[in-house]
Amino acid sequence: MTTITSPEARKEGQHVMNTPPIVSPREWEAAREQLLVKEKAQTRARDALAAERRRMPWMAVEKSYVFDGPNGKMSLLDLFAGRRQLIVYRAFFEPGVHGWPEHACIGCSLGADQVSNPVHLNARDTTLVYASRAPQTDIARLKARMGWDRIPWVTITDSFDADFGVDEWHGHNAFIRDGDRIFRTYLINTRGDEAMGTVWSYLDMTALGRQEEWEDSPKGYPQERPYKWWNWNDSYVPGAAPDPKWVAVSDAGEEAFRNKDGATT
Repeated sequence: MTTITSPEARKEGQHVMNTPPIVSPREWEAAREQLLVKEKAQTRARDALAAERRRMPWMAVEKSYVFDGPNGKMSLLDLFAGRRQLIVYRAFFEPGVHGWPEHACIGCSLGADQVSNPVHLNARDTTLVYASRAPQTDIARLKARMGWDRIPWVTITDSFDADFGVDEWHGHNAFIRDGDRIFRTYLINTRGDEAMGTVWSYLDMTALGRQEEWEDSPKGYPQERPYKWWNWNDSYVPGAAPDPKWVAVSDAGEEAFRNKDGATT
């Protein structure tokens, strides 16, 4: 190990850092390649776990729930916004929560800060909604102050949070619908919420996954070629075919990766 201490740290009596060894570029690359083997194994294990999640049994939602939205009362079905899948995050913003009324829970706020643009989720027929017990006037004020205008955010008015295990702690519940019938498909909470925020973490928790051909999904699940559905956040058109120029670019990228190490992951 190498010992490094800044002059400022020495003056203030701070702990000395025992860092890893300092090596040459070649040694550094060798160490990185060694660790990369484990990282790729972890990626494949995560893919396998998501495949199991897609085979989880579904729980029928028989009870009716009512939320307050910015334009009035909304049902759980309304929260889907016409899409097939729904993810509801229970955020703590209400009287009794640290920070009220100026702020929501610090942890929930950190999570909201890392939410990616929902338009990419929407392109996969999936809606993300935040839900709290604060009135809509307070939610609107909070969203404007914190820059969270892209996140749909409703008010819980009944036992939704208790019924879905998020009355005392935060969590993401995933749902899918078949017409007007709604089913609960998964729950991620506690430290699992740390990884949420990207389009991939959200899709990986849903029943349909990323909906790409490489995924191990049950027969009949919607799937198409990876990368091709991607678009700029201002350019998605529902039902439109992929941009042929982007298809050519992504095809070339896939081929380059295959030629490099025989795989795209």
